[in-house]
Amino acid sequence: MPKVLVSDPIDQAGIDILSQVAQVDVKTNLSEKELVRLIPEYDALMIRSGTRVTKEIIEAGTQLKIIGRAGVGVDNIDVPAATRKGIVVVNSPEGNTIAAAEHALAMMLALSRYIPDANQSVKSGKWDRKSYIGAEVYKKTLGIVGLGKIGSHVAVVAKALGMRLIAYDPFISTERAEQLGCRLVDMDLLLREADYITLHVPKTPETTNLINAEALAKMKPTARIINCARGGIIDEAALAVALKEGKIAGAALDVYENEPLEDTSPLRSLGKEIILTPHLGASTAEAQINVAIDVAEQIRDVLLGLPARSAVNIPGLYPDILEKLKPYLQLAETLGNLVGQLAGGRVELLNVRLQGELANIESKPIVVAALKGLLSQALRERVNYVNASIEAKERGIRVIETRDASIRDYSSGSLHLEAKGSLGDHAVTGALLGDGEIRITSIDEFPINVPPSHHMLFTRHRDMPGIIGKIGSLLGSFNVNIASMQVGRKIVRGDAVMVLSLDDPLPDGILNEITKVAGIREAYTVTL
Repeated sequence: MPKVLVSDPIDQAGIDILSQVAQVDVKTNLSEKELVRLIPEYDALMIRSGTRVTKEIIEAGTQLKIIGRAGVGVDNIDVPAATRKGIVVVNSPEGNTIAAAEHALAMMLALSRYIPDANQSVKSGKWDRKSYIGAEVYKKTLGIVGLGKIGSHVAVVAKALGMRLIAYDPFISTERAEQLGCRLVDMDLLLREADYITLHVPKTPETTNLINAEALAKMKPTARIINCARGGIIDEAALAVALKEGKIAGAALDVYENEPLEDTSPLRSLGKEIILTPHLGASTAEAQINVAIDVAEQIRDVLLGLPARSAVNIPGLYPDILEKLKPYLQLAETLGNLVGQLAGGRVELLNVRLQGELANIESKPIVVAALKGLLSQALRERVNYVNASIEAKERGIRVIETRDASIRDYSSGSLHLEAKGSLGDHAVTGALLGDGEIRITSIDEFPINVPPSHHMLFTRHRDMPGIIGKIGSLLGSFNVNIASMQVGRKIVRGDAVMVLSLDDPLPDGILNEITKVAGIREAYTVTL
């Protein structure tokens, strides 16, 4: 009988499910050294946030088939090390969706009616009704930043409360937003129009300090903001100043840049205009049961030889198959990431065409990898090979798959992706060379042959003398070093594309300067 080690406290419902197919040992508070010693005899490991699954533990798990995290994040698991060993890593991405959404809504209502302070006032023996005259949410405008699973549920409930809904999410289609009763707007308009703003985005370089002093200054003085997503999305010092000076009416926070919240935080000294809770978004009895059941069922299925539904690495593939497909998956993911950035965040259609020899292999993993790359800018570590198709569908992205074995431009075949997005329609083609190296072979049907690099600049321009020199000089004036450059064109003095691999990211403002160069029609930066 298989053996499962549970190294963090989980709900009994999860233990009961695992016990149907395996011997379950619950041993908590284990050190890394103890886990390394124990793990060789186990087929599965189930954890929460308390256990850190390091490379050393994974390497010692000679029988380990699956690691399950009863929660959303997997930052305490060395996922690359597990993937290299063919170990499936699963989590419960939807187990706390309702809990987190309801907490955001509860915070909004409590903030509107000063419930925490009024409660404390009565408990201290007072009966002060005049100090706690609140505001109704009915017919107020709620600005939702991020229409993923949690943001979408907030929208459904807020609409039932009679609120007007606007939303900012560059990765959601207009059709999907309209289904939720939301009007899609840009971030600037949302800040200016919303009476309430609720944040439901991951913390990324783009969302760090998304709500800063400049953003707060655009908000109504009667506006209130709620963050039950991730700490660091709001500049806490700027928020404290805005609340103290009355630039906005209130804030409710469940997450913070540093947790626990420091004793010296200026947020602690504020009054009824702010509500602070200790990261309670997923802290409901139901959520704890849900994540335990969800992950236990996946561990059970994998032990029975069935696929897992929420793997964060490549599920259901044994190491030999994984090794064979890995170069093609990397090609598809790279091209998906590239075309997604060229087409803009709100992609409505992705056309995937497998060409030549590639048309003869199993296509589903290739399509999923392309979608994973396409969504990676929006979802970061939250998108994986299992949920990419679901996430794309929820964002209103249509996928068309075609095959054309007659196109034999490379011996191993090639992959062509075309995306229709908010920045227009763009297409990329790529292939694997004999040594497995990825090459980008065309951009918008213009032939090129360049390897992908971390920082890249793409231009569409007139093929005319001097334009390449001007771009090089401009980049040099900003101290940006060019690693390589290639131009693709169809006819002399017609349109062309230029691809530059850069050693450095482009400084702010330089892209605008590039588009001012005579002959440059479009310019895009891409980070892979």
